[in-house]
Amino acid sequence: MYHIGEALIGSGNEVAHVDLVIGDKNGPAGTAFVNNLTQLSIGHTPLLSVIRPNLITKPATLIIPKVTVKDLCDAEKIFGPAQTAVSRAVADAVEEGLIPEEKAEDLVILASVFIHPEASDYRKIYQYNYGATKLAIRRAMEGYPSAGKVLAEKDRGAHPIMGFKVVRLWNPPYLQVALDLDNFDDVERIINSLPNRERILLEAGTPLVKKFGVGVISKIRELRKDAFIIADLKTLDVGRVEVKMAADETADAVAISGLGTIESIEKAIHEAMKQGIYSILDMMNVENFVEKLQSLRYKPDIVLLHRNVDLETMAKERGEAEAEVTEWGNIKQIKEILGKNGLVAVAGGITPDKVEKALTSGASIIIVGRYIIGSRDVRRAAEDFLSHMPQDPDTMRLALDEDEAI
Repeated sequence: MYHIGEALIGSGNEVAHVDLVIGDKNGPAGTAFVNNLTQLSIGHTPLLSVIRPNLITKPATLIIPKVTVKDLCDAEKIFGPAQTAVSRAVADAVEEGLIPEEKAEDLVILASVFIHPEASDYRKIYQYNYGATKLAIRRAMEGYPSAGKVLAEKDRGAHPIMGFKVVRLWNPPYLQVALDLDNFDDVERIINSLPNRERILLEAGTPLVKKFGVGVISKIRELRKDAFIIADLKTLDVGRVEVKMAADETADAVAISGLGTIESIEKAIHEAMKQGIYSILDMMNVENFVEKLQSLRYKPDIVLLHRNVDLETMAKERGEAEAEVTEWGNIKQIKEILGKNGLVAVAGGITPDKVEKALTSGASIIIVGRYIIGSRDVRRAAEDFLSHMPQDPDTMRLALDEDEAI
């Protein structure tokens, strides 16, 4: 039996990141302990953690450098402040009861320790590694995090070293701005004018993709690196190829036409699953879309109930009321088919006065094109829709709220 813990403490070059395993000497942890101690590798020589020379800590702890130790300067940081920090954190964990004292002789700890080559403040190296080791031990012994905690946080967190955030659609509703344009200067102007909100999704519209190719997605990414970008390919055939092309350009989602064959749709959805991006099934002009959706083995992440622009224009020319031309079908039924995480997007001449109706009907995503991209004041036009939606997820969340509750 063994326990696993991890913690990151501090900032700058002295930041400490500790991964550790605590387990029985006579189990897998003990075997790994002996193997690491006796099978040395250049630049990653493990060392026993000592309180002071000639006094190892209990449980016996092996420090394994994560970063290659290249010279004596690097070695001093490991053998000095880091080694002292880890050993004292282990000893204090026993004293505080995190590790039962009666078990101290029966357990071993393997601690992987990160020391940045440019770290220079020995006091901070000690302080941060002490805190990270103690916290990792506590987490290991308490089984933190729970599976429920992981599921609650998986789509919310951002890794500081990545330099960008991967947006997941875990907290609808959202406003999708359809960039149905053929001029990239206009695209740039509109994106720069839009509020920087998580609830805004950017759609590379079909005209834009047809003129510039799927590479336009990467160009949009340069303008707003943390955006959720949809490639509206309306894929009918060779879906695997087109989905992969869009994913290679960093698209977060791809729109697939519901007019395709069941086989083509399923292949495209399967490829989106493989690439780790969202699949959107666009039901424009699909008559029995509920029946078609039910027949799919692989369900899309999002179903788009879309009003054909030409049909909408014709209806207006015939004098039909707007309420008659904006019809989305049974959203609740579609969500039941998709499952608990399924989303429904609605589109087709939606104006701010229809947002409440769409949201009340269960829409997860409101897709808007001309009202925003054709406006002289793009920001205001977008705010007309956002005002009907909650604040961005976690707006009121404190920086450390994602850690353990006390």
